[in-house]
Amino acid sequence: MASDQTTLQFLVDQIAPDLEITYRKMFGEYAIYSRGKVVALVCDNQLYVKPTAAGKEFIGEPRMAPAYTGARPSFSIGEQVEDREWLSELLRITEKSLPEVQKRKEKVRKKQNDKK
Repeated sequence: MASDQTTLQFLVDQIAPDLEITYRKMFGEYAIYSRGKVVALVCDNQLYVKPTAAGKEFIGEPRMAPAYTGARPSFSIGEQVEDREWLSELLRITEKSLPEVQKRKEKVRKKQNDKK
């Protein structure tokens, strides 16, 4: 079952603006980005936060579950999505714990005449 826009918008509205949240629809589900880093997924209208050691320390004993079949387990966030401050802090911690996004190098395309 794909996630709906209403659920995504609710989750995005719960997150503090300083996190610079963006999202992208992928295969009927959504990836949530903070400052260009994927910090969470919304799958089947559920929020899954990328696991980090600092995030685990903040949560205590997180509920772990894969966001989709074949995925690595993530922090499955249930009713705590209602707590804006808690959710925003978890995503701040997660974003800070993830490595910087590496910029892709542009591919140099050869012209057809250059192949000879």
